[in-house]
Amino acid sequence: MSWSCVGFRLIDIVWLVLSLSFFVALGAHVILKRLPAKYETCRLYVLFQDLVRYGKTKQNLKRDDWMSVFDVPKRWFWHFYATSVVWNGGLLLAFSMNIILRQQLCPQWLTSLTNLLSGSKDIGNEAPHLSTVLVQLLLWLHSLRRLLECLYVSIFSDGVIHVVQYIFGLGYYVLLGVTVLCSDRLTKGNGTLLSQLEWFHFAGIVLFILASALQHQSMVLLAGLRTGKSGKVETLAHRLPQGGCFELVSCPHYLAELLIYGSLCLVLGGQSLTWWLVVLYVLFNQALAALLCHDLYVSKYKSYPRQRKAFIPFVM
Repeated sequence: MSWSCVGFRLIDIVWLVLSLSFFVALGAHVILKRLPAKYETCRLYVLFQDLVRYGKTKQNLKRDDWMSVFDVPKRWFWHFYATSVVWNGGLLLAFSMNIILRQQLCPQWLTSLTNLLSGSKDIGNEAPHLSTVLVQLLLWLHSLRRLLECLYVSIFSDGVIHVVQYIFGLGYYVLLGVTVLCSDRLTKGNGTLLSQLEWFHFAGIVLFILASALQHQSMVLLAGLRTGKSGKVETLAHRLPQGGCFELVSCPHYLAELLIYGSLCLVLGGQSLTWWLVVLYVLFNQALAALLCHDLYVSKYKSYPRQRKAFIPFVM
């Protein structure tokens, strides 16, 4: 029996579970930070913080020495984007273009995987709609930009991430690419790609460009905290972010990430339940990361602007 026959799709369940998991983690963080300091040595508390924190938010965490065995360098973030560039651009986007331009079928393993996750038959061999191709292209461009920023813009300290976070990050971008292929489409890819062009494609692309510009500006400002006027690295210490949208929120790069995924939802016409669940996951995931950073800034800098929110201007 397929998932669609009982009103569920496996891909939707996966993203719903991920969304709820990070929603629970976000709620747990809000509750735990209000507990007395004596609970900070509790084994379960430390384990939770070790799994959700990374980079600068993890440096002051009091944990047993053996737990550092599971640390990997945060500078390995570029592995995530390299995986996405190869998987989502080099493979999945290429498969879609092969179907459109050369009428070649997708590999059987990909067809079987998308059929399982979507509950549909032979979805991997249908001519993709323009919306799907655009999302694949924009996702590839986003991953390529982030890869280049990790390699040539960002200046990483000796911060670490948990190996579970590392493995999850690699799997995330693999799942994301398959999710695009499983996203709902009101119409099949009939006619030429240009004949399928709609107003929401333009709107989504404009939002994508603006959000990407915001994220890039934020990454440049963060890198500038560690360089002098000559452009050479002067320190690896963490400094108070200023300028740009940092005047409104502590983590505008996380806000930009949410807007980028929202723009992809718009490119899909805003009618893909699957992609709305992806956006919901990104919301909770980035909100948790932003709150961890914001709490660190507030505790570290006594003069930190009190009106500055963590994630969403004037709201959160």
